Amino acid sequence: MKSFVGLLFLATISVVLGQRTPTISHITQEQIKDIGGVVELDCSVQYAQEYPVLWMKISSGRANDPLPVSTGPTLIIRDSRFALRYDPSSSTYTLQIKDIQETDAGIYQCQVIIALNNKESADVLLQVRRPPVISDNSTRSVIVSEGQQVTLECYASGYPNPRISWRRENNAILPTGGSMFRGNVLKIISVKKEDRGTYYCVAENGVGKGTRRNINVEVEFSPVISVPRPRLGQALQYDMDLECHVEAYPPPAIVWIKEDEERTISNNQHFSVSHFATADEFTDTTLRVITIEKRQYGYYKCKAINKLGSAEAKVHLFETVVPVCPPACGQARYSSASATDKSMVLFFLIPLTLFGIRI
Repeated sequence: MKSFVGLLFLATISVVLGQRTPTISHITQEQIKDIGGVVELDCSVQYAQEYPVLWMKISSGRANDPLPVSTGPTLIIRDSRFALRYDPSSSTYTLQIKDIQETDAGIYQCQVIIALNNKESADVLLQVRRPPVISDNSTRSVIVSEGQQVTLECYASGYPNPRISWRRENNAILPTGGSMFRGNVLKIISVKKEDRGTYYCVAENGVGKGTRRNINVEVEFSPVISVPRPRLGQALQYDMDLECHVEAYPPPAIVWIKEDEERTISNNQHFSVSHFATADEFTDTTLRVITIEKRQYGYYKCKAINKLGSAEAKVHLFETVVPVCPPACGQARYSSASATDKSMVLFFLIPLTLFGIRI
């Protein structure tokens, strides 16, 4: 009786062993590698001698379209960077990838096909370290009027996930305070003209040197005028330059006006107007009063106008006895002989009369 029971037990064990389902006993953990490196992915299976074992690659965004890499000990993909080893003693399939590229990142799935609608699988995530790349949906440039809110956005891809920071040209202080701000979005609640300039979005993740994008912030504002010399004296018949420094964006229309005449001065034999733009927002304007006559003394206004407003400033030109140099560095432009010329003539005429020479 005992021998019969023993034989029945051994028979039952044999049947159970023959019906064991294939399993994956080991799979490599997540891998993080540099571009150009090497990775080995192991998949150990049990009770799968009679079943197909495959490596599949599932790329990001293509979960429903996996790519077969190998079946059993045979490599399917035609790429010299890929190799496959099989160790019969441990039933381990090792997928090796050399000279890793960014496109190799993704999920590698080890599959044991049990039936048409039944499989055993395990996944390995391969992450490839990638330097940051600033996304196209980041801000490139902004034009905004003074007092409005400005939102600068910066996003970047890469692995590990890049950190975003903001700086200004020449490490100038940011409107948010300090010389650096961390985060994807930099907000300026009420922008000032002093906030205009170049902002740097910097993306870093420890891979390579990082990258940055220059974002130009243009702030439109109404004109502001400064006068370096609001009072200028000059002698009759000499030239004098009246100057104004104008700050505005967009660039303004600039005119000069004689206050008591209230009409725009244009270039003629009495006046010469010139403008010199030193930058997008700065313009120096000069009114040269030529061969000054009595009626040209008085107050002059330089006026600047753009779409956001206007500004004006006064310069007072008054009479002096002694010429001011510059610009009066040459002789006066008398139509007849100057006072200096007349005195020189008298200097030579007086000695001649002493010798009885008639002129």
